Amino acid sequence: MVTDAGLGAALRALSSTPHLLVALDFDGTLAPLVERAEDARALPASAAALRALAALPDTTTALISGRALDSLRIVAEPPAETMLIGSHGAETWTGPDGAPLALTPEQQELLRRAVDVVERTAAGHQGTLVEYKPAGVVLHTRTAADDVADAAVGAARTGLAELGELSITDGKRVLEISVVRADKGQGLALLREATGATAVLFAGDDVTDEDAQRTLGPGDVGVRIGPGPTAASFTVDSPEDFTAVLEELVALRTADASSRGTCHTTEA
Repeated sequence: MVTDAGLGAALRALSSTPHLLVALDFDGTLAPLVERAEDARALPASAAALRALAALPDTTTALISGRALDSLRIVAEPPAETMLIGSHGAETWTGPDGAPLALTPEQQELLRRAVDVVERTAAGHQGTLVEYKPAGVVLHTRTAADDVADAAVGAARTGLAELGELSITDGKRVLEISVVRADKGQGLALLREATGATAVLFAGDDVTDEDAQRTLGPGDVGVRIGPGPTAASFTVDSPEDFTAVLEELVALRTADASSRGTCHTTEA
């Protein structure tokens, strides 16, 4: 149950919009944060709520993640109709006809050099890891001691500064490097336009999610999971608390669909 009266009222208003887009971050939002990225999985109740929303009429679900799309599909196991934004907006999947990400030769060379810097950094700093993406590379420091993590990020930034035009973003114990300038705000704008959504629920837990939070307008609902400065109108403490938000929206949206006679039924 949602205990924040303001959030409950916002969800009730959102549930009656003609076409709803539910766009969510994955790690730290649907799934608790874990040390090994490949071990992350959505909370069962949140995954069930996402499936229920995806099955409702005039409702589109989407995941907007810093993960590469291949990694996101493995850990999230999203409903088939769920749209996907990966690599902080650099990769998009809005259906089988969407064009895959393609880098120019210049971007490919820049990426190769960035990967070399991050690999050398990780090799010299115990507990740090490298994640590879189609348009970028990530230095993970969650399993490193704090002083080692700080030193690794500093060393990586120093090396990367010599390479030229890169998009570099700090997240929760990660340093994200991309040769494509994109962010979750651009990804959310693309989804809004592609779906014709009349209102959006967006939720996320990290600095990179704030790019999407800042795009929200009147009638939209933004939720921040966990502490930190945010442009979101509402905050909940944890992914477990966000489950209640999704379940409330499922109930409200289902009731609205039933009242309009648009809810799908199955006969025995």
